[in-house]
Amino acid sequence: MSKVASKHFGEIELNHGREHCYVASHELAGTPLELDLNVGAHDHFDERALHKVDYRLGYLSELVEQVRDMIADELEQEGTNSQQFLHFHSTQLKEEQLEAVFGVRDKEELTHDVFLKALKLGHVAIYPGQPERYFVLDFTLGSHFTDEILVAAADEDGVVDDEILWES
Repeated sequence: MSKVASKHFGEIELNHGREHCYVASHELAGTPLELDLNVGAHDHFDERALHKVDYRLGYLSELVEQVRDMIADELEQEGTNSQQFLHFHSTQLKEEQLEAVFGVRDKEELTHDVFLKALKLGHVAIYPGQPERYFVLDFTLGSHFTDEILVAAADEDGVVDDEILWES
């Protein structure tokens, strides 16, 4: 079985009919981030596909900014998952959590900008065998506060799906 070097994942054994999940730590804008590379048993995963993953990860910061812009837009719209996520989590806050999670002391200071600043990308799953959901990005307010996340997906060309999901 051949192995190929990946900039982000180290040495990777190319898929030969088995499922693989490779985990790596990455730093994005000074923040640690977990990356998962998920290869299905029947995915065609060769050296070219691995290099494409590394290449696409080089544009991760731009992808994250696109998603943040989408979340910001959704915060202004009634009934969106992003708006409901903010509303739910801001109404459940205890005073000490308000400062710990959002860095403000009063609920009146919890603006959309404050929320967006507190919302961190915590995990990226990469599915090279699924061109429509190539990247799945999980945004969190911190596992110490909630196990719920906002999830965005992008295709293999870095085009973000138009729906942000709220998941547990």
